[in-house]
Amino acid sequence: MSGKATRIELLQWRTPQMRAFHLSWLAFFVCFFAWFSAAPLMPLIRTELHLDPGQVADIGIAAVAATVFGRLLIGPLCDSLGPRRVYTGLLLLGSLPVFGMALVHDYPSLLIARLAIGIIGASFVVTQYHTSVMFAPQVVGTANAAAAGWGNAGGGAAQAAMPWVLAGVLALGVGQGLAWRVSMWVPGLLMVLVGMLYWTCTQDSPEGDYKDLRARGVAVGGGKLGGWAAFSAAARNYRVWLLFVTYAGCFGIELFVHGVAASYYVDRFGLSLRSAGLAVGAFGLLALFARALGGIASDRLVRRHGLPARARLLCVLMLCEGLGLLWFSMAHEAGGAVVAMISFGLFTHMACGATYALVPFIDRKALGGVAGIVGAGGNVGAVAAGFLQKSLGSVQLTFLYLGGFVIAGSLCALAVRFSHEHVAEERRLRLGQADTPASALAID
Repeated sequence: MSGKATRIELLQWRTPQMRAFHLSWLAFFVCFFAWFSAAPLMPLIRTELHLDPGQVADIGIAAVAATVFGRLLIGPLCDSLGPRRVYTGLLLLGSLPVFGMALVHDYPSLLIARLAIGIIGASFVVTQYHTSVMFAPQVVGTANAAAAGWGNAGGGAAQAAMPWVLAGVLALGVGQGLAWRVSMWVPGLLMVLVGMLYWTCTQDSPEGDYKDLRARGVAVGGGKLGGWAAFSAAARNYRVWLLFVTYAGCFGIELFVHGVAASYYVDRFGLSLRSAGLAVGAFGLLALFARALGGIASDRLVRRHGLPARARLLCVLMLCEGLGLLWFSMAHEAGGAVVAMISFGLFTHMACGATYALVPFIDRKALGGVAGIVGAGGNVGAVAAGFLQKSLGSVQLTFLYLGGFVIAGSLCALAVRFSHEHVAEERRLRLGQADTPASALAID
């Protein structure tokens, strides 16, 4: 089967499009599980390593800072080497610092380990790139959002599962100081297994691997642009930087919540490690459907109101997210805080999906560059939130400020504009590739 898929058949495996879809979200899930597996254990880690609040904040910043550079690099690499090779390498190499957590013994070694682990956050860009080249315009928003959402749920799964993994290791008689280190081997092994599966079962595009296609003289990746030329073209597009800001305001918030919320519930509301993990896990697991919902809504609106409707939807979702953050920051008891977190979390995940429902339409010839820069925006937002927390000295006050920043950032979505020619061309491509009835455009 050649050509981009015009429908998403979840139970299908034989086509390269659906194999890429399923394995890209699975790889993303495992990477996010590994990336945030230490966060719910941080109350235990900080006690054993005698970390002060400033050091804990530095570790949180390090965990997301390296991803900024990883995401900027990984998009052009996808254009040059193809998503199959890039994802396989990222999974296998990224597992090394996860295993290396077993060797952590003080603040500097923990800081270095968390900084190195942050590179695997670039997995998001590969997932979005791979689904973007596999699916046609009328369903690419849904495909991107669903794959990213299910993968993002790995962060929530880590929050909920890692305290229980730790409890299981402790039940085997392992000492507390060694138990959390042994627990970190679980996500490391998962990354190795999925990396081998990705290499075996996927290909770069519907027509085959980039290396073979280039050998036959077929233009792939960024079209006529090479990887770094695609990055340069993307960097000159003002729409890319507007989405950079919006993604900082949705995915950046998601990362910040995963990094600090478990400790916040323990410190502010006196919850146990397991209860706090379950609460934050519920926020992360919203990604199972909320990201996809944002992409589906974007795809449906564009059929009725055209390409500009994608940007207007993103603005509304971010506005609701910002109001929810203000509510969460003012909660005075655990139950109300959880309800507020789930509420703003729903809009946060939907806004992430709506952002990447726009990405494939910004510049088709520089897709890797666009995906990489916008993806890096999320991590820049998380790093900025980390520095804000460190300067304010209060997680609660940080959430209050972030709510205001997200509301202001929603205006960037409205500033995304397309020429009449651009809108007409995208409409022509969408209608020209609509080989299936409208009822087939949603997830089957």
